[in-house]
Amino acid sequence: MSNDGTSLWFAEALLETGWAQGVRLKLRDGAIADIETNLARASGEQGGAVALPGLVNVHSHAFQRAMAGLTERRGPSADDFWSWRELMYRFLDRGGADEIEAITALAFAEMLEGGFTRVAEFHYLHNDERGDAYADPAEISAHIVNAARDTGIALTMLPVFYAHANFGGKPFVSGQRRFISNVDGFAKMVDACERLVRDLPDANVGVAPHSLRAVTPEQLRDLVAIAGDRLIHIHVAEQRREVDDCVAWSGKRPVEWLMENAPVDQRWCLIHATHVTPEETRAMAQSGAVVGLCPITEANLGDGVFPAVEYLEAGGAFGIGTDSNVLIDAGEELRTMEYAQRLTRRKRSVLAQAEGSTGGELFRRALAGGQRATQGGGGLKIGVPADIVGLDGESSLLAHRGGDAHLDSWVFAGGKRLVKDVWRRGRKVVRDGRHIAREAIEQRYTQALGRILA
Repeated sequence: MSNDGTSLWFAEALLETGWAQGVRLKLRDGAIADIETNLARASGEQGGAVALPGLVNVHSHAFQRAMAGLTERRGPSADDFWSWRELMYRFLDRGGADEIEAITALAFAEMLEGGFTRVAEFHYLHNDERGDAYADPAEISAHIVNAARDTGIALTMLPVFYAHANFGGKPFVSGQRRFISNVDGFAKMVDACERLVRDLPDANVGVAPHSLRAVTPEQLRDLVAIAGDRLIHIHVAEQRREVDDCVAWSGKRPVEWLMENAPVDQRWCLIHATHVTPEETRAMAQSGAVVGLCPITEANLGDGVFPAVEYLEAGGAFGIGTDSNVLIDAGEELRTMEYAQRLTRRKRSVLAQAEGSTGGELFRRALAGGQRATQGGGGLKIGVPADIVGLDGESSLLAHRGGDAHLDSWVFAGGKRLVKDVWRRGRKVVRDGRHIAREAIEQRYTQALGRILA
């Protein structure tokens, strides 16, 4: 889409150089071509009160959006991640490619409404409901790409390799049959994903070994070779049982083993990394990898609390993700991250490393980490896609505020309800808090869920 000759004006905007007043963003071919400041708004000029760069969602399983609110009943024994996982497996007995596309489209639309303009989709539903491979190994991947195209969100496609039930190459169980692939088939899937995203603006493709539980050391080496210079995302050390199983198998903890046996560097995003030692925390920070934190899902599943203070003090980078998509709200993710630290340490403003705004520091760190984890350019600067989140200047929550006070109010008081308009590549995709195609997307989702839950 061409945006030649168009511009957006904002009373305040968070530029790469900091906050500025009276900001005009000139657009060309969906990118920011020029930035002017200290200007009055021209007659009829689009824009708004407060402009922020769109955030990156570094970790999503979009299909799980359909489960939101359906797993909150206690079973006959104490519930935990593993009992939740069994419920998730049973949910997958129904729902074909069309249903998955409909669910994904709603999740992607809600991400845009919540302040995300790019998503790293950790996609591991590859087979049909019976576990049989499609003739095209990227059949469902194509539907994920369709959902991104229909909603307008920027996509980092992460096809997932999953082959085993546990460490040491344990055979997969029935509930995992939709995930399973082999190395040769997976390499073809990655190539197919590259073709699928070729005409999708700003899209890219990475490689995702699901976890050390799901791949053997030999397969992990093969996957790193397939990745080449692409991104590599992996779940690691999310649960204490996972750590115990890894020690029983290898004598090493998951992050410890990974650091010793894989070329972890800036291409890598380590998802969760909840249960780590101080030595592992420093090693992750020094590796250049990004840790992908999903605070709402981690709280929902009872995972535990990541040692964020020590990690940041060691120079580590993080991004935020929505994982199970039980609640999609960028501000809420950052608030939950900070509040978890406050509850465990009994202090306030824990993650502000210097005197000043907690919300501002959380936002800037998540923005930088998310861009690194997806190799997706961003920020309000010349030459990058015009991915812009406009906050609602008419809300009382932003009254008489300026600069980072906007971010503090968004993160700690307002969340998603303060997101008024969103532009993705210069095109408005959210207007007055709703995706421009929400009615049709929601209708299709409701019909799909009716078929799945019937």
